[in-house]
Amino acid sequence: MTRLAGKVALITGGGTGLGRAIALAFAREGAQVAVAGRRADKLNEVLGEIEKLGGNCCAITCDVAQGNDAGRAVRETEQKFGSLTVLVNNAGTLHVATVDQTSEQDWDRVMAVNCKGPFLMSKAALAAFRRAGGGTIVNISSVLGLIAMQDRAAYCASKGGLTLLTKAMAVDHAHEKIRVNCICPSIVETELVKDLFAANEQGSALRAARIATIPLGRMGRPGDVAELAVFLASEESSWLTGAAIPLDGGLSAQ
Repeated sequence: MTRLAGKVALITGGGTGLGRAIALAFAREGAQVAVAGRRADKLNEVLGEIEKLGGNCCAITCDVAQGNDAGRAVRETEQKFGSLTVLVNNAGTLHVATVDQTSEQDWDRVMAVNCKGPFLMSKAALAAFRRAGGGTIVNISSVLGLIAMQDRAAYCASKGGLTLLTKAMAVDHAHEKIRVNCICPSIVETELVKDLFAANEQGSALRAARIATIPLGRMGRPGDVAELAVFLASEESSWLTGAAIPLDGGLSAQ
């Protein structure tokens, strides 16, 4: 299967979790892939996995919340593969707290990674897309960018910002053959989520209670998100832009 043949994709937060799953899915579908993130060891593990599949990949160590790093990641991708046609803004962080429990430092960190990072990466990618004659941005937002949840004030604000940034960019850049969409997952089985539930009876009860809120009766899997990202990056979705797609087992439909 080569649904992404000819595509060159840059995936942030590409060393673990959703980013890793998306990178492997893109490589399987024929894309050339650059994985970016702060942990070189994890990025290199993904690079090795893709090379074992026969894919073409490079790893770029960077901090998406730094403008110079964002620009360098785009330049290095173009230098390696000759162009950039897909950006997946996946890097993210979680903070569990209400407003009065959130320090200014924590607020700034969440907003920097979850909202400023995609802004900087997208800004850097636009010139590359123009050189390529068009491009696609896939933002990994959250169902909490559509609805609220207790103890997630900064996270909801950051993901809500990313969801509306998606729509604004879609309107601004459609005439340049640049599409922008976002995926809004509910809770997905990743390393980040595993830390939310202690390995004891209380943690198991909290996990079961969380699953009980999802009509389809299970948490998401990284592959669920990766397959939707493939669709949004492919020509199969060529008339889709500005969409914020709930991928949440029915949670937001209730």
